[in-house]
Amino acid sequence: MSEVIDDRRARANVFRLAAAQALAGANAAVIFATGGIIGSTLSPDPALATVPISVFVVGMAVGTLPTGWIARRFSRRAAFQAGAGCGMVAGLVAALALWAGSFGLFCVATAFGGLYAAVVQSFRFAAADGASAAFKPRALSWVMAGGVFAGVIGPQLVTLTMDLSPHLFLVSYLAQAGVALIAMLVLSGVSVPPPALVMARGRPLLEIIRQRRFMVAALCGVVSYSLMNLVMTSAPLAMRLCGLSLGTSNLALQWHIVAMYGPSFFTGSLIARFGAPRIVAVGLTLLAAAAVTGMSGLTAGHFTLGLVLLGLGWNFGFVGASAMVLETHRPEERTRVQSFNDFLIFGTMALGSFSSGHVLATYGWAAVNWVVFPPVALALLVLAWVSLRAAWRRNPGAA
Repeated sequence: MSEVIDDRRARANVFRLAAAQALAGANAAVIFATGGIIGSTLSPDPALATVPISVFVVGMAVGTLPTGWIARRFSRRAAFQAGAGCGMVAGLVAALALWAGSFGLFCVATAFGGLYAAVVQSFRFAAADGASAAFKPRALSWVMAGGVFAGVIGPQLVTLTMDLSPHLFLVSYLAQAGVALIAMLVLSGVSVPPPALVMARGRPLLEIIRQRRFMVAALCGVVSYSLMNLVMTSAPLAMRLCGLSLGTSNLALQWHIVAMYGPSFFTGSLIARFGAPRIVAVGLTLLAAAAVTGMSGLTAGHFTLGLVLLGLGWNFGFVGASAMVLETHRPEERTRVQSFNDFLIFGTMALGSFSSGHVLATYGWAAVNWVVFPPVALALLVLAWVSLRAAWRRNPGAA
């Protein structure tokens, strides 16, 4: 009976967290849609155009461990509210930066946006708190499904507001700050375990992360998110350099974000049926297919299809890897392990993100896509090796 009650509470949390995911996802959508373009306008060097987006990723990396600490010390809800506050600051400071024409101040704004995004990433794990083992993958993926609406809210927010001020995108960031305020109100109703339960002692972190399954999950999460970020960061600027309009770029990004989160309505069910490793393998293959599409042409159709495949690959790869992480820790260890996993992912993203503008400016769009293949091949090989070892251990006679 307790499992049923837990799932009722978890389902209520999923609804609120999915709504907050939709609202908070607009923060990242606005920054990714405009960051490279604003950077190319305000930066002193074209190679620095994507630095604001890279700073956003650094903010995500820096924010992951403090998010886990706040959740352990005070509660998940306190971490959520702090994150939404950073989202409001990001929008207001970005608007001020655009009014003043300050590249440095705009980077400060995107850093706050990254802190907000770090907290948003913990929504998927918070959805699994208190849920039964059978419901955990579905709870995680259903919250991610809220990002479908972020795919509409963010780009449309940009399209409808970008020209409402003499300073391009200024009103877009004011609107983004307002959306963060609404998200804060939604998150205030999330039911979370008391801090005393979260602070219970568990195994040393080193012992947990040395598990083979955790290392594979972290690697696949790093590859899935880092490659998606690399290509998505460069795409709007590449489309502009190819002479495509801002409206076309916003629409392509919108379909990309919908593809990122749309499968989450059923990704959890697929994981429960086929297992997380197989779903991750499909995601990695789709990332490679996105790169092939991106190298095949420079039309709006090529960019849009490539970004859609990129989004689908990210969903299967990242959600599947996150489900694998849930299998590596005990309840009292969750915030430490989950925040460390996200730190690995976004820390690696930060290292790669700073190079995206340089690769695009120096070598072109094709080179950005070529970068995808080696990490995907490595992740697929490691995933296959570990999965085969596990299968042999379960059934030695089959070998």
